[in-house]
Amino acid sequence: MMTARVVRRLVVVVCVGGIGGMVAGSVGDNNAVAMTFGLITAAAALCLIVSTAVASGGAAPGVAGEQASRVEQLVGDLVATGADEGTVRRLVREAVRLGRNAG
Repeated sequence: MMTARVVRRLVVVVCVGGIGGMVAGSVGDNNAVAMTFGLITAAAALCLIVSTAVASGGAAPGVAGEQASRVEQLVGDLVATGADEGTVRRLVREAVRLGRNAG
């Protein structure tokens, strides 16, 4: 399976080559070559955007589910010891927001 990091590196290589091809086409006064390399570079950039949008941050797909199960277990443990469930869930939401803003 190709990871997001590999896709990003491949896109960078294609973009660098595409820019070189656009420059060479322009210097050689060949608009077709310049346009072809420009379209290839644009397609590579689109792949980068899509791969970044769908990437799970490099984590394996099952890791998020395992973490969610662990958080639910901890919430259940706290509620079982007498903590208010609404308060604990608000705490979890705030911790998630904190984690998202920290990155």
